Amino acid sequence: MKKTYRIDVDCANCADKMELAAKKTSGVKDATVNFMTLKMIVDFENDYDSDSVMQEVLKNCKKVESDCEIYI
Repeated sequence: MKKTYRIDVDCANCADKMELAAKKTSGVKDATVNFMTLKMIVDFENDYDSDSVMQEVLKNCKKVESDCEIYI
């Protein structure tokens, strides 16, 4: 299942860091961050709850870019 989230990030390099952190999160099949549109598209594994996975994605993204935000 794919879902789109609005994000707040300052630069394209930071967006790349967020994308890599999201992809490494358990329950995420794939993730794409678009800096120009300030959106993150997350494709979830079938057996995972998207809300709880997104909480982990946010934590992982904050580790690499502390001032980023994902509007869940």
